[in-house]
Amino acid sequence: MLKISHIAKTFNPGTITEKVALVDVDLHLQPGDFVTVIGGNGAGKSTTLNAVAGTFLVDKGSIEINGVNVTRLPEYKRAKYLGRVFQDPMTGTAATMSIEDNMALAFRRGESRSPFKWGITSAERKRYRDALSTLELGLEDRMTSKVGLLSGGQRQALTLLMATLKQPKLLLLDEHTAALDPKTAAKVLQLTRKLIAENQLTAMMVTHNMKDALQYGNRTIMLHEGKVILDIQAETKARMRVDDLLKMFEHASGSALANDRMLLG
Repeated sequence: MLKISHIAKTFNPGTITEKVALVDVDLHLQPGDFVTVIGGNGAGKSTTLNAVAGTFLVDKGSIEINGVNVTRLPEYKRAKYLGRVFQDPMTGTAATMSIEDNMALAFRRGESRSPFKWGITSAERKRYRDALSTLELGLEDRMTSKVGLLSGGQRQALTLLMATLKQPKLLLLDEHTAALDPKTAAKVLQLTRKLIAENQLTAMMVTHNMKDALQYGNRTIMLHEGKVILDIQAETKARMRVDDLLKMFEHASGSALANDRMLLG
């Protein structure tokens, strides 16, 4: 489903602000894989997701999504393959538009017609209401309310639903619970697992929380200095605790993890 082959990226090469972000990331995801991605600051986690999404073009290597080579495709041409949720709950929705209009934007993405040229049909409205009811947040009764009136957790849940509405080939989650309080984050993670399972999606989830990385998904990969240094499969994950993961990191990288955010998470 996703084939990342030895990609590399350096920002601002040859300048005083040069930053080597990815050195040699090689990663293959099979259909239905739910991979959690961890690593210290600057390890290349979000940069890898941005490379897949086409936020920038990589310097070398290749990226395939569902057998299509997207390495040189711009971001907007990759969008039809992807669903994406960012860290900031305000990023994935239009605050001044209603819930149902936001849903229409997501559902009609990639169509040649304007999302609002013909209005929202009764069949579409029923589809949105049914989808919203699965969130168990009461949003199906507030479909004409502006999204800006929702809480951060409600907006992130809505964004997640919108990202999965058309069953994308690949779902990218970039620390999508990091800005939420622990109770709300737990609910959004449970919803994430539910939507991925029900829609049989392939997903990559960046997280700073090592406990969540082990609890969710069927694989966990760890990045360090722009490379994948650990790829932990489901059977091994099921037997592991955070202390075990720290020991594996130290053995694979040759150094202890120095990242307060991950350690405290």
